Amino acid sequence: MGRIAGQAPGARVALVATAGLLPFLSRLGADAERIMGPAGIDAARLDDNTGDSIPLAGYVEMMERAAALSGRDDFGLRYGRQFPADSHGLVGDIALAAPSVGMALRQFAGLFPLHQEASEVKIVAKNGLLRLEYRILDWRIFNRRQDAELSLAMFQNLLRQAYGPHFAPEEVHFEHPAPGDKTVHEGTFQAPVFFGQRTNALLFRPGDLRRPMPGADAATFSRLAAEAFLRRLPQGSVPLPERVWAEIRSRLPEGSPPMEHVADALGLARWTLQRRLGEMGLTYADSVQQVRKALAESYLGQPHLTISAIAQLLGYAELSPFSRACKRWFGASPEQLRARTF
Repeated sequence: MGRIAGQAPGARVALVATAGLLPFLSRLGADAERIMGPAGIDAARLDDNTGDSIPLAGYVEMMERAAALSGRDDFGLRYGRQFPADSHGLVGDIALAAPSVGMALRQFAGLFPLHQEASEVKIVAKNGLLRLEYRILDWRIFNRRQDAELSLAMFQNLLRQAYGPHFAPEEVHFEHPAPGDKTVHEGTFQAPVFFGQRTNALLFRPGDLRRPMPGADAATFSRLAAEAFLRRLPQGSVPLPERVWAEIRSRLPEGSPPMEHVADALGLARWTLQRRLGEMGLTYADSVQQVRKALAESYLGQPHLTISAIAQLLGYAELSPFSRACKRWFGASPEQLRARTF
C-alpha cells in the first residue's frame, strides 16, 4: 500500500499541517515572523481555514528554524505531540470516518499525496507487525529532522483514535542521526526509538483490522472519498537524480548500496537506471559520493555525533576510508573540519 507523487520544485503541503502552530510558538515565546519570513511563509495565512496549501520546502525549513530560534531541539516532536488528530484535512477526515481500522490505514497511506506532495506513506506488514512508514522523497529538502519527528507524533495521535488513547508502538524509527538527548522521544512514544534507519516508521501490532473506527460514518466516508477522487492524486514525480540520491541516503547506514537495490526501489532495471543517469551526465558511483559528501558536511556540524558514528552513518565499515574521503572532498581530515566548525 502507498503512493509516490508530487512535483518536487513546487511540492505543496496542506495548510492544515500548521494547525495550532501560532499559539504553540507564542507559548514558547518565539517570534513567528522571524521564523517564517525567511522560509517564505506568511504567518498571517496560517489562521486561514480554507483548503489552501504552502510550499513543502518552506514548511520543512520553517520547522527547522523554529527549533533553532526557540532553543527547542525537539520542537517538531513537541508540536506534533499536541497536534489534534482531527486536523489532518481531507485525508485525515477520510481515515477517521472509515468503516474499519484497516480501511482507515489503507486510505491514509494511499491518499497522503493529496495532503503532502513529494512524499511517501506506506503500510508494510512484517513479522506480525505493521510498519507505518513516512519519508520525503525529494533530496533537495535536506535538513528535515523536525518534520520527521512531528509527522510520526501526528501519526501516533491518529493511531490513538483507531486503537484507543493508550496505544503505543513497539518501536519507532527515524532516518536522521540520534540527537544528543532522546528522552523526550522515548517519553512521547512510550517505546524504544532507533535512529539512522532507512525510513521514519511506527511499528505496531495490528490487532483486528476489521474493527470499526470509533468515528465510522458511512455517509461521511463516501462523500469525502468521492471528493478525494475528484481532486486526483498529483501526477508529477520527483526528478530522477533527486530520487536516486534519496534512495542512496536511506540505505547508507547499511553500507554502500548496490545500484541494483536502488534501481529496484525506483521500479527500474539496473541497466535502465545506468543509462538514464548517463544521459544526464551522471554516474551512480559519483551519486553515492555526492550524497556522502553532503551528509558528511551536515553531520560534522552536529557535535554530539562522534567521527566513528558519522563514518558508520555514511556506510563506511572503518574510519580510515571516511578520513581519506574527507581529505579528497574538503582537503582536510574529519577532525580538522570539525575543529574549524567549532
